[in-house]
This record gives sequence, C-alpha cells and structure tokens, in this order.
Amino acid sequence: MNAPTFDVYDTTLRDGAQQEGMNLTVADKLAIAPLLDELGVGYIEGGWPGAIPKDTEFFRRARTELTLKNAVLAAFGSTRRPGAVAADDPQVRALLESEAPVVTLVAKSDVRHVERALRTTREENLAMITDTVALLVAEGRRVVLDAEHFYDGFRYDPAYARACVEAAFAAGAETVTLCDTNGGMLPDRVTAVVTALREAIGTAPRLGMHAHNDTGCAVANSLAAVDAGAVHVQGTVNGYGERTGNADLLTVVANLELKTGRELLADQGLQEATRIAHAIAEITNIAPFARQPYVGASAFAHKGGLHASAIKVDPDLYQHVDPTAVGNDMRMLVSDMAGRASVELKGRELGFDLAGQGELLGRVTQRVKDAEADGYTYDAADASFELLLREELGASPEYFTVESWRTIVETVPGTAQGRAAEALAEATVKVHAGGARLVSTGEGNGPVNALDQALRGALTRVYPEIDRFELTDFKVRILDSEQGTDAITRVLVVTTDGERTWSTVGVGPNVVEAAWEAILDAHVYGLLHAGVDPRG
Repeated sequence: MNAPTFDVYDTTLRDGAQQEGMNLTVADKLAIAPLLDELGVGYIEGGWPGAIPKDTEFFRRARTELTLKNAVLAAFGSTRRPGAVAADDPQVRALLESEAPVVTLVAKSDVRHVERALRTTREENLAMITDTVALLVAEGRRVVLDAEHFYDGFRYDPAYARACVEAAFAAGAETVTLCDTNGGMLPDRVTAVVTALREAIGTAPRLGMHAHNDTGCAVANSLAAVDAGAVHVQGTVNGYGERTGNADLLTVVANLELKTGRELLADQGLQEATRIAHAIAEITNIAPFARQPYVGASAFAHKGGLHASAIKVDPDLYQHVDPTAVGNDMRMLVSDMAGRASVELKGRELGFDLAGQGELLGRVTQRVKDAEADGYTYDAADASFELLLREELGASPEYFTVESWRTIVETVPGTAQGRAAEALAEATVKVHAGGARLVSTGEGNGPVNALDQALRGALTRVYPEIDRFELTDFKVRILDSEQGTDAITRVLVVTTDGERTWSTVGVGPNVVEAAWEAILDAHVYGLLHAGVDPRG
C-alpha cells in the first residue's frame, strides 16, 4: 500500500496576519500568495471571507489576479451558528461565494468551550459540525476541519473530543486538524494524544497538526504529531502569528525533508526557502530574525576559531546540513575569537585567496584582535573588515583624504504657543579629491546627519556615484558604561546603493567621531564595489 500523501498547509495570510503589529492589505496578500506557491506548499489559507471585508475582497480578486501552479486556495470560516440552518447561515454562504476549492472550518472540540463560549449543548455542536461539513461537501468543496482546542479538550473529555473528529469525518471532511490553540502542549503529550486517537479511530482518516508556540515547542510538537501519524501540517512562514506565533512552517518542512527524507514541497521549493522567507518579511515589514533556523542570516555563521579550523578541512564538521539545501550560505564571522583559519575562510568568502600567506594571516588576525580589544566588531561589519584586509594586502584605493571636519548643534528656543525647542545641526567638511581641495557645508536633524550631508556635498563633485548611497540603519552602543559621557562608543552603519547593502563600524570617544569613521568606510566601500577608480 502506498504511503498517504502529505499536506503542507500555509496559514500565513490568515493566522499569521494576527501577529501584533502586522496589518496586511489585500495587495500585500496578493503579493505573498505567489511566493508561497513558488515555495511549493499545497494549500494557501487566504483568510476569512464574510467575516473580514478585506479577506472577502482578496478572494474576489484572487479569481482573476492569481495563477497558482502548486497550491490551492483555502477559505477559512466557522461552522454554522447554534440553532441555525447551515444553508442559510451568512458566514457559511460567504465561504461558498468565495469560490475557494478548499474550505477550512474551525469547530469547537473542547466541551468546556462548547458549553461556556458557544453556550450550546454537546449534541448541537456535533450537529453544527455535521451540517456544515455535509453542505460544503455537497456543494463540491473539499473540507478541512480545524478541531479547536483539541489537545486541551481531549485531556479533559477524550470521548467528546473524539466524537467531534468522528462527526467531521462521517460528514465528508477530508482532513481533521488537531489544534493546540493555546500553545500549551509539549511533544510527549502530543505524541500520546495523537497515538490514542489513532488507536480509537484507525489509521485511515487523515489527521493534521496546527501548533502555536507558547511553550516554544510549536515546531517540536508538529514533528511529534507527524511521527505519531499526522499527514497534514499547518504553519506560517517565519513563525508569524499572535502571541508567540505559530509553528514556523519553513523549519518544520526543512526538518521533515532534510532529516527524514520526505519530499513535501513541489519543484524543490526548499532550495528557495531563504529567499522567499526574506521576500515575505519585506512585504510584512517585519525584520527577519537573524537566528531563525535554516533561513536566518546567522543560521550558518561561524565565529569561533576552532570551528573555522575544522570547517576549512570539511564544512560538514560544524554544519548539520548543507546551507544551499535551503538557499542559504555559510558565513565566517571575524572577531577576537578568530584564528588564522577564520581570516583565511572569510577572505575566500570576500574573493581573496590567502592560502599559504602565513605572515599576512598572522598580521590580519592580530590586527583584528587588537581592534576588537579597542571596541571594534567585525562580525556585523563585513565591509570594514574587507577594507582592513585590503589595507594589509596593499590593495586599498585612496579616493580622498580628509583635511578636517567640524559640526555645530544649535538649539532654537520654542515659541510662546508651546512649540518645543528645535535643535539644528550644521557641519563643515574639508577633503582633497580629484586633485582639488573641496569644502562643503551640510545641515541635518543631528550632527551625524549633518556630517553625512556635508561629506556627500564635497565628494559628489568628483564621485557622483555617491548620490545612490543611502544610510539605512544606524546603531550606537556604549562600550564602557562606567565612564558615563567619557565612555567609548561604537557605531554600526548600514548603507545601500539600491542593489546591495553593506555594514561598517566606527569607534570613538563619542558618537559623532565613531559615526564619522563608519561613514567614511561606507563611502570607500561603496565606491570600490561600484567599480570606481580614484580620480585626479
């Protein structure tokens, strides 16, 4: 007998969208859905038509604006109301009018919720499940039933929780998903419940898992359910969801594909996981989590010198999978923990073959250690490390030299009408570039911004390419808080030219001097990678 097909069911657009601070527009959902399809999931839950107007609009527009290759759309909704007729219930009708081929119904399976939240009887809740599933199946829809609060309900009254599952299957549901709605389960409890239910109803009915992450076990609970016999798993990209989020579907699927040998995503979509995770993060406007398993920027980043020495021999010695399997890549982080192997591997990553150059590797390694002792950090500032390496190699171009700079902050008192005092900053920069002495003044909402404007004003006369550079992030850290205002300050600057992004670091006795150093590195690195030669 062939193994049952396995369903990967994404609910980013519905359950994931309930995350605090996330507000997806219809256009956002229409942009995310093709990415999920490209990932290769089997189902995309688009929302709750009839209950949420923009979800109704999403399904209306999806009919003509979405062409899905791998996935089918699922509309989410609830069973009929107590005492109503399913065919006349407006919410049920809205599910049919969405024209989604799959309908996912949420139904109570914990008798306490039936009696206290729905305020109805056990028998009526079972009838609500039966009537609604039967109607939708009769109308040609495939039905998934989400048994809400199933695990808590099964522990309280296993017979009734099982009766809800059996009622759904008897009425024609294709799959019943067991939901850990409160996210309070642990893997061994999930295994016990799914195993007990399997023994009671047999192995033929298709069971699924929907986990929330309130115990930090959503992924582990999903894997436990699958190991116990579930053949349908639900989750969200990047673990989005209310409270602490849902099971991260990318982590669940990567574990199942790479650790158990299953083939779950269509078209080898797992190899696109990192790109798609970050693309969806851009649309949701929620910054990617660097330490996210598999697809995070730090998922395959190595810092320790011992690790680097082993990786130089064989990358698999310190990596549990090949990063390219999920579309990610290995990164070497250079820090005071680095040895020569770390520097050599990082150089290779940046395009420099340093093999056999022991003296150079020793100089760079010592320079990094000395710099980090002074407060620098290069594990988050690759651009500054490359400039350091180039300097030691004698391959650092000199685009300009700085004669001097200064900045002034002026506070303008508020008016009698209660307007707050306004601080204005002005900076003057004197540099030599292109065979000329360039003097420029800039204004900004702070001294760093004013310095950046003044430097740009001077250098763009010789290097107009700098017009494309934009400072996108600015992080300040006080390294020796015991010294108060005399403390050493480190600044990390992130810059982009619209195509690539790079990070630079500066350290100084105050934020302005530290930022100035980071900004200088940012301009030099940007010009270098734009293919610009020194002029003059």
